[in-house]
Amino acid sequence: MKDLRELVLTIVQPLVTHPDRVHLEVTESDDFYEYNLSVDPEDIGRVIGKQGRVAKAIRTIVYSVRTNGPKRVRLNIVDKS
Repeated sequence: MKDLRELVLTIVQPLVTHPDRVHLEVTESDDFYEYNLSVDPEDIGRVIGKQGRVAKAIRTIVYSVRTNGPKRVRLNIVDKS
């Protein structure tokens, strides 16, 4: 799952103005690997995009990655403001 973490960070960091404040936490439940992405409050709009288009595109790429076993991937964008 390290490769998936690097994939998310590679996609998100060029989009934001504060790439040093991009944090990605990974939690595991029975059904999902949950990736909780948090960015600087100033950059949250850049990651979500107009009408959620950027977030949807990021999720499409991340969800297309095959994982071992029956668990699926879920990407959550956390707004800490």
